[in-house]
Amino acid sequence: MTDTVRTDAGPDTRHAGLLDRVYANFRQYLTGWGEQVRATGITDHFRSGLAQPQFNGVVRLRRPAEAGEAVTAAGEALAGVPWWWWVGQDSPVGTREALTRHGMTELGSLPVMVRPLDRLGPAPRTPEGVRIVPETGPGLLAEVVRVYSRSMGAVPGIEPDLTRIEARRADNGVIDRLAALDEGRVIGTATVISAYDVAGIFLVHVAEEYRRRGIGAALTEAALRAGRDRGMRHAALVASPAGEPLYRRLEFTTVSEYHLFAPPAAP
Repeated sequence: MTDTVRTDAGPDTRHAGLLDRVYANFRQYLTGWGEQVRATGITDHFRSGLAQPQFNGVVRLRRPAEAGEAVTAAGEALAGVPWWWWVGQDSPVGTREALTRHGMTELGSLPVMVRPLDRLGPAPRTPEGVRIVPETGPGLLAEVVRVYSRSMGAVPGIEPDLTRIEARRADNGVIDRLAALDEGRVIGTATVISAYDVAGIFLVHVAEEYRRRGIGAALTEAALRAGRDRGMRHAALVASPAGEPLYRRLEFTTVSEYHLFAPPAAP
């Protein structure tokens, strides 16, 4: 993997090694969901056991020549739960083609976006009546989980196990969870993991009835400040199609992408 960042305007040599750090941050976040995590030498994969593909999967194929063996091994390790294979620039060239040859189905791609944290403006205004606070304590954590799980369309009944896994993450010391409150009720969420000199931003969600009021932007800007306050130099995220225009307005730039693959159908 090259150290040169490719932006919309072409190669950007000002941030040598940035993508290495971004993908290391993302791998830490994703594998943190796994109550079983394994680096086999061929792949890194994680399994939460939850019936939601975001929380089980493979984050890196190290040797595409062994893709067939890796697909078989991942299928065995992740049997019984839905899962995705994330292919980013930390996987070698040829990974996508190798996975396709071995029966994986490409679902689409998502942009990886970054921005520096050295030029944040004044603290943003939140919509009237809304406060953004750090999550503290199990009660608020359960409400944070409730909001983002429903926003992402997670399967019913998953929330208690999600809350348990969140509370037990080994890297909670570098995670900031933010909650947008309206009259004490959680209506929006954002999670920041500060690692590898990068503030990785995840789970920016707003309850459906509160959308289009600027709450997602306020949460993202609060997340940027949380990362800066921990000494991180860049922020990074994986944007959904709905979120990408917002992140561009907040000065994020696309530097790479993830390709998501689904496993072969069961025989």
